[in-house]
Amino acid sequence: MTDIAERFQLVRSQIRHATHIAGRPRNSVRLLAVSKTKSSQDIASLYRLGQRHFAENYVQEAIQKQQILTGFNITWHFIGPIQSNKTKVIASHFAWVHSVDRLKIAERLSEQRPVHLPPLNICLQVNISQENNKSGITLEELPSLAASVNLLPRLRLRGVMAIPAPIVNYHQQRLPYRQLYQCVQQLNNPELDSFSFGMSGDLKAAIMEGATLVRIGTALFGERNYTQKD
Repeated sequence: MTDIAERFQLVRSQIRHATHIAGRPRNSVRLLAVSKTKSSQDIASLYRLGQRHFAENYVQEAIQKQQILTGFNITWHFIGPIQSNKTKVIASHFAWVHSVDRLKIAERLSEQRPVHLPPLNICLQVNISQENNKSGITLEELPSLAASVNLLPRLRLRGVMAIPAPIVNYHQQRLPYRQLYQCVQQLNNPELDSFSFGMSGDLKAAIMEGATLVRIGTALFGERNYTQKD
């Protein structure tokens, strides 16, 4: 068994275990493979093992991989910061966008989503730890932005995404996810069914607090090389 196959098996086992401990249905959590800075060959290897959902942070890098992997039935997610001059490309080449934190960006994505494609699935990024160096809206801003985005015709608002400040303690890891999950429930919108929570270091805590999409990179692909620029 290859290294990537072993890591894939281990991550899926961790997801199944955490889902079971949380008392949730077996298939209620989807693994999202974060493939930024990784090669198309690595993506193809994971695809052949059964992985179908992949996430990218850098637009140009992602487009190059999509062109190489055009014959693969991959669902592409964009999870990086969004510049206004990149919205047209993102709207045309991705099925999901997890990092919307401004109405202007949402409006551009809606206007530029090709009519032959289904509505673009959107998650609103919440800066749950209120870190100055991270993008995202506050919890207080969430209801208003959600209401506005929900009205845009070429988008489908699905839920929220969060990247809390790094915490080692498992019980403390759970708190920001719980807070955001409860805030979304208070919006009383059954369409908001997606919680893009959790990465390699806090997967269990995220699943315990309602994650439906866990974004895993290092635990699947190994350490990254950040020399790639967008």
